[in-house]
Amino acid sequence: LSGRQRALIRESWQRVSGSPVQHGLVLFTRLFDLDPDLLPLFQYNCKQFASPQECLSAPEFLDHIRKVMLVIDAAVSHLENLSCLEEYLCNLGKKHQAVGVKVESFSTVGESLLYMLERCLGTAFSPDVREAWSKLYGAVVKAMRRGWETLPEGD
Repeated sequence: LSGRQRALIRESWQRVSGSPVQHGLVLFTRLFDLDPDLLPLFQYNCKQFASPQECLSAPEFLDHIRKVMLVIDAAVSHLENLSCLEEYLCNLGKKHQAVGVKVESFSTVGESLLYMLERCLGTAFSPDVREAWSKLYGAVVKAMRRGWETLPEGD
């Protein structure tokens, strides 16, 4: 990421990070719109959600949203040195694999992230901002994918 891209990411994130749950709801609403098959991955106490709306209003899911937004926040805070998050992101990848998330789903999550930023930032969401966030998200996913690749065969 160039210095300008890091500045664009920080600037735009400042406008979003003040209300993480509200913006996280936009992200996950979009995610379920794009890929309704992801809904069954979210269950708490073995309870299956009947609809995205039911899931999006569950307290446990709101906690998940807070965690997702914290991970994005950590990435933004460490833009100069993303490699220090490498091990954490790799383990996060393993956790996602363990609950049945497919690597391909991360591109849908990326689309949902960009959608949320665009909705939140309006005209401030320029092509340069989009590109900077796409690069950052790509780096985060690359680290998380290593969690898939480090698992032994047949595990």
